[in-house]
Amino acid sequence: MITLAFVVFLLGSCQRESHYQMRGVVLNTVDLATVDWAKKAHENGINTIGTHMFPEEVVEFIQSPKGQKFMEDCHCYGIAVEHQLHSMAELLPRELFAEDSTMFRMDEHGRRVGDWNCCVASEKALDIIAENAQKYALLLPSTNHRYYFWLDDGKPTCQCPTCRELLPSEQALLIENRIIGALRKIDPEAKLAHLSYANSIEAPRKVKPAEGVFLEFAPIMRSWEKPLADTSVEDRGMSHAENLKHLKENLAVFSAEDAVVLEYWLDVSLFSGWKKPAVRLPWHKDVFLSDIDTYAKLGIRNVTSFAVYMDSEYFKSYPDCSYLREYADVLKNYKPLK
Repeated sequence: MITLAFVVFLLGSCQRESHYQMRGVVLNTVDLATVDWAKKAHENGINTIGTHMFPEEVVEFIQSPKGQKFMEDCHCYGIAVEHQLHSMAELLPRELFAEDSTMFRMDEHGRRVGDWNCCVASEKALDIIAENAQKYALLLPSTNHRYYFWLDDGKPTCQCPTCRELLPSEQALLIENRIIGALRKIDPEAKLAHLSYANSIEAPRKVKPAEGVFLEFAPIMRSWEKPLADTSVEDRGMSHAENLKHLKENLAVFSAEDAVVLEYWLDVSLFSGWKKPAVRLPWHKDVFLSDIDTYAKLGIRNVTSFAVYMDSEYFKSYPDCSYLREYADVLKNYKPLK
């Protein structure tokens, strides 16, 4: 006989919160313009979509009829939309170099150059960056209050006498601390990513995160054929042991509860060498299962993956996308491995 207590237990089980709150994918504007990703995400249990790559191109897409329909459909399906952006060239426009070169980085030869990033010792540069971040946040509001304004992709940071005493991650954090103050003037719940990736993977020591700045860990220098927990792997630019060391050191600075792991399990662009035509995704479910167990045991509850190059041509060539369902189902129903 079914008792009231048993019914209450079943209801509680159904309503129990998943360990992984965020089950995301990050896609570029071509992917989003050529595939109904709101529907595909909904059908496969994905609850967050991040747009990518540069602010102006994402603004152009979002303001287009296709972009507006994408946003409306995501709202209807209950899918969060955020914007993961390589942004420094647009936050500090390169043409300002002619006006004031001291806002821009100094290279290792002591020359000011207007190519990448900025000089974080320049208050003027930080003010302009924060003002422009606020502008793009208004143009590209995040429906989950998470914002992502990254440094130039793995590019050099400033080597002036002040900045060269700071790690790339510390220079990034000084910028992010200024940006979050500007964002919270327009979105009091705003949170801003600190991207731990490539040359900024080392945990900051001299600079502390302002309230609202969270860790985003993107281990691009690893193997996806072997689990991250396999610390014998050493041949992908950085050993798995080093990746885990950097992650744990970052988690001593940033909250694990708010941290986001940005992975590459679904990143067709990476496996294609960032060249088209795209190859079929090499989906290693066993690696994925081990990885999410590793991240969960460190207290991380938010996971997303690049899925760039999953556009209409990709699905025409490789129509099976059962891995998307597996990806979301495993995250939704995660239980620790023994």
